[in-house]
Amino acid sequence: MLHRRLTTSMLALAAALVCALGATAASARAQVSWVVTGHGFGHGVGMSAYGAYGYALHGKGYKFILGHYYPGTTLGQLSGPNVVRVLLGSSSGDVTFTEATSACRTKLEPTRTYEAHRLGSTVVLRSSAGKPLARCGATLRAAGNAGVINIVGMGRYRGALETVVNESGALNIVNALSVDNYVKGVIPNESPPSWPMAELKAQAVASRSFALTAGREGDGYDLYSDTRSQVYKGLESEYTTSDEAAEQTAGQVLMYEGNIAETLFSACSGGKTESMENVFGVAIPYLVGVPDPYDGACPLHEWTLKFSGPEISAKLAGLLNGRLKKVVITKTGYSPRIVEAKLYGTGGVTTVTGEQLEVALGGYSTWMTFEKVVAPG
Repeated sequence: MLHRRLTTSMLALAAALVCALGATAASARAQVSWVVTGHGFGHGVGMSAYGAYGYALHGKGYKFILGHYYPGTTLGQLSGPNVVRVLLGSSSGDVTFTEATSACRTKLEPTRTYEAHRLGSTVVLRSSAGKPLARCGATLRAAGNAGVINIVGMGRYRGALETVVNESGALNIVNALSVDNYVKGVIPNESPPSWPMAELKAQAVASRSFALTAGREGDGYDLYSDTRSQVYKGLESEYTTSDEAAEQTAGQVLMYEGNIAETLFSACSGGKTESMENVFGVAIPYLVGVPDPYDGACPLHEWTLKFSGPEISAKLAGLLNGRLKKVVITKTGYSPRIVEAKLYGTGGVTTVTGEQLEVALGGYSTWMTFEKVVAPG
């Protein structure tokens, strides 16, 4: 905030009228800044990856870790392959692939290249030269050689390739595979593969359970390959240690009252996880806030953002009336992440959510406190 410097005559006048004008002059020279102190990275519901890492370093096994973050759940065992379908991307053109042994009831040579070509609302299998080989209907499914298929430009994946015409007329590129193979391509992208085996096993069970409960109905898929579901990058992202964690927990999921538990997780909690109802508005008995004493290794266990007065008012412009005067947190969760707050501006008071504040300020979680710093200009 810019202020004019006071002239000598003005200072003399201020000295003569100190009682009347002294406070006003000090206020006019003051510079306002804001310090936002935050904790954790992510929504904070369920298992904290860094917290689980800390528990593993302190000798706790994966069953203890899962029981701590998802209280009331038990370990269960799946029957059958439980296939999941993951959206890898979409293409307005042809989808090219190799290492396939069959597609659309047609035997293929794994060393050759083929393509899925959209024809109206159907998909046609073609050779690399564009020769039609088979009509596939709404979906082309290409089985991989030795359980692996190469999608040109995207990488190698376990399971099969499925291409489906979506609502916009493009081809959805989908990887269909067993949930046990799927988690092999998830674990190293959610937890560093160098972490202790107990944490990797906990991640394997949580990722497997989440995959089978958090799906959506899309054009040929039920999971995304990014943070909207879990980060999945296929065979080329796998590591020996994370594969071992997946194999040693094969088929294991968390259960609650006869159903697979929806095992949300985030990077780090900041010291306490949060209850589901305070973040997503729905209460789930096993997704409640718990202490997270070993989360301190996370680089964002505690973080700080600093703004000048004009900067924070500009960032909050869509939520604020006028210039920011103060922030009053009116409702918090267990952690205590902000559920609701009031922004006092020069033009009035507005009510906002913690998520709105996090997004507007570029924070890492909704666990935030605000300090207004007033310094002489």
